[in-house]
Amino acid sequence: MTSERDGSFGREAEAVIGGHICLDIIPEIKGSDVAFAEGFLQEIGKAVVSTGGAVSNTGLAMRRLGIATLLMGKVGNDLFGQAVRQIVGRHDPLLAQGMIESPGAVTSYSVILSPVGRDRMVLHCPGCNDTFSAEDIAYVRLGGVKLFHLGYPPLMRRLIERDGAELVELFRRAKATGVTTSLDMSMPDEASFAGGVDWRTILSRALPYVDIFIPSFEETIYTLYPDKFRAFCGHAGGFIAAAAPDLVRSIGRDLLNLGPKIAGLKLGRLGLYVATAPASRWAEPGRALSARPEEWHARELWSPGFRVDVVGTTGAGDATFAGFLAALLRGRPPEACVAFACASGACNTEAADALGGVLSWDQTWDRIAAGWDRLVLPFPMSGWRWQDGEGVWTTAHTQV
Repeated sequence: MTSERDGSFGREAEAVIGGHICLDIIPEIKGSDVAFAEGFLQEIGKAVVSTGGAVSNTGLAMRRLGIATLLMGKVGNDLFGQAVRQIVGRHDPLLAQGMIESPGAVTSYSVILSPVGRDRMVLHCPGCNDTFSAEDIAYVRLGGVKLFHLGYPPLMRRLIERDGAELVELFRRAKATGVTTSLDMSMPDEASFAGGVDWRTILSRALPYVDIFIPSFEETIYTLYPDKFRAFCGHAGGFIAAAAPDLVRSIGRDLLNLGPKIAGLKLGRLGLYVATAPASRWAEPGRALSARPEEWHARELWSPGFRVDVVGTTGAGDATFAGFLAALLRGRPPEACVAFACASGACNTEAADALGGVLSWDQTWDRIAAGWDRLVLPFPMSGWRWQDGEGVWTTAHTQV
């Protein structure tokens, strides 16, 4: 029997997390006067080796929140691939049972150089993530789970070639198994292949097969509103300061019109915005949403962030999405899902790595119940009403 209190669970997975995974190598660089110059030897400290990417960050966070999870990331049969599988398997052997091993392929890895007091430099090899295709998903495994989540198509070239043909096929086949489908994004590298594709076309083709789509505000502006992106880059107070309610709601409607039943925006310190489609769009919501789908019809919610001392933001978006999916899988109502998502993301930022700050399901709820301070949104929420129970703004009229 599943225990919410201690986080243990039976061996049957509830969710499959697929997509991007890599090995992160982070050498300790103690001084700030590091010279990256030809011909020099620079002494450094020990290296931290961990897994990164949506499969690792979201999947491991969901496990910590008590959700039995299976990972479907692609690695080579090289040394780095062995390391990825070993690291994942140490958390729980179940997690690694769905990992894809591609003989002769190069495992994706990053070398992260982060001297004290200086911006970090990331050297990244996409490796076999660039070859990930619709054929790499074991669809037979999806037949017994409630949720399938995919992360980071901008870092997976084959999925987005030919106007996203492989991404569309992947989600079409996943949706046919009866699961609830979910998609997360990453910021495309402007100089890479992902920086030059037509994202609106790709998403308009894929999202009709996606039930839940919650990218970040920055990712959404970059991919769907390039003119706004260039203007917002110089916005006083930072990029996220441009996320005023009218714009956020307009983007929410735009995302819903592309096809998903639940669309949202991760808004950093401003929290999480979620909008949902009307009842007429809720045919075949998938097993994760089939119990009480009417709770989700035509809703609009905004949960402000929680007050924390930020240590790092690596994996914060993944932890937020993981919190949302975990609460949804536990059958919680929309208000609780968005509040818990914000709490999970906030906990993540209290540690430097992607997992160290994430608490268990019960620990997170206990912290909320103890009166965890919320951040005040820096603009009037005209037309919204505050729901004190979960600490969530909702619109007076739920039709989006």
